Amino acid sequence: MNEAHLRICASPEWAAFVQAELLPWVLREQDLGDEVLEVGPGPGLTTDVLRRQVARLTAVEIDERLARSLAGRLAGTNVTVLHADATALPFEAGQFSAATLFTMLHHVPSTALQDRMLAELRRVLRPGGILAGTDGVETAARRDLHVDDDYLPVDPATMADRLAAAGFAGARVEVQEDRFRFVASVPG
Repeated sequence: MNEAHLRICASPEWAAFVQAELLPWVLREQDLGDEVLEVGPGPGLTTDVLRRQVARLTAVEIDERLARSLAGRLAGTNVTVLHADATALPFEAGQFSAATLFTMLHHVPSTALQDRMLAELRRVLRPGGILAGTDGVETAARRDLHVDDDYLPVDPATMADRLAAAGFAGARVEVQEDRFRFVASVPG
């Protein structure tokens, strides 16, 4: 994540948006259960909100510096932070009741890696487990923000089929302005 993007994702304005609008929209009507996995928390503003809603949260961050900072900040809470790659998760099959992806899928640098990550999330979720997430629709402003970043926007029209190919069922995708949310479950 480039420095301009990181500043936005760590800003008080983003924190307020995450708490008041983004997470309530993405997670409405979703029971995440007792053991939740968050992939790609970055500076952790989504983690701050999510951890107040679940019993146990594991956050996996590929950027070592961001993972170390978040782990230090959340030490002694209900959050465990790991520096790991979500395309090869270090967890047992069926360990989690839910997994979340908040505005991070576009940072995974290829469609093949995005799909591998979705399959990994399916593997670590228990039967009946939920995958819930959101990402932004491609815009010129988003493309400009991601200069010198990995940026591979996801077409929301393809998301349900990609989730089904990864082994999820009942995928629902909803576009609202320049964002989309998705939810799917593990057959059980």
